[in-house]
Amino acid sequence: MHAAGLENPSLFCQDVPMRIGAFGLNEPLPELKDPHVFAMVRPWVDVGSVGTLTLNRLERFLGSKELGRLERPGTFFDFTRYRPNMRLVDGKREVKIPNSIIRYAITEDGPDYLFLHLMEPHSNGEDYTDSILEVVNHFKVKRYCRLGAMYDAVPHTRPLLVTGSLGDVPQNRPVPNFKLRQSTYQGPTTIMNLLSEGVEKANIESINFMVHLPQYVQLEEDYAGTSRMIEVLSSVYDSIPADLAPVRRGQRQYRELNSTLDRNSELKTLIQQMEAYYDAQLDSEEASAAPTDEAAAPTTQLSPEIEQFLSELGGQLESDPEE
Repeated sequence: MHAAGLENPSLFCQDVPMRIGAFGLNEPLPELKDPHVFAMVRPWVDVGSVGTLTLNRLERFLGSKELGRLERPGTFFDFTRYRPNMRLVDGKREVKIPNSIIRYAITEDGPDYLFLHLMEPHSNGEDYTDSILEVVNHFKVKRYCRLGAMYDAVPHTRPLLVTGSLGDVPQNRPVPNFKLRQSTYQGPTTIMNLLSEGVEKANIESINFMVHLPQYVQLEEDYAGTSRMIEVLSSVYDSIPADLAPVRRGQRQYRELNSTLDRNSELKTLIQQMEAYYDAQLDSEEASAAPTDEAAAPTTQLSPEIEQFLSELGGQLESDPEE
């Protein structure tokens, strides 16, 4: 004899969200047409929050909606390293737990888009990447595009370098200082590369873009880098207008930097050396073999006094958070 209620299994299915892998998805699920993924991974290769800011701007422009998030993010993340955030909402304290969030946008003519705000896991990494791949495969994704930024020995006085790979994907127009490079890096890496391998095994078109930011000024939100990323994306995607880039905001950040650095002779010399190195790299055939996402170009050693000065300067140049 069954216990009361067990005769009706539907009683146990009420209010249970659709689940794919470790993600709980909002129902009804959208019907996406030939979707393309834009993905970023924090904190790995998201310096200057370039990937985050780019996705935020694309999502607002395309009118995205949340699709879902991890049901139990603590399965993958160490909250002593990714700290929850306490905030007041209508006079009550709420705890916001770090999570991986998926959003989507539907366009009139296609393709539709999925936006993956990912975080590098501290545990159960294989389950994490498998769950993402399950979502990607469920929606029959046609193209996977990873966005990011890294610090490099590049000057802020030159157009920021963007490297990446397009495979067979064409550009609708050329973009200055965008270099197609195949990474030859070997060594320690992130578990998130399992995601890239899974995408390739599923025969999903895969492309990636990396903005190179000046290592000597590390802004929490670098709008010049974000502008360069959107500029390159607009050369591949007709649905992304170039004027979506926050060009003036980035110019203002770097202009304020110029006025400060002009008063420091040691830093002026440092930047001149970087300009010479940068120009030589662009003219060199060896530049095409430089690393892309795993390792930076040779770094410049700074004195402790200069390190402290630049750290304080970076704080002064921060803009208001992206809304």
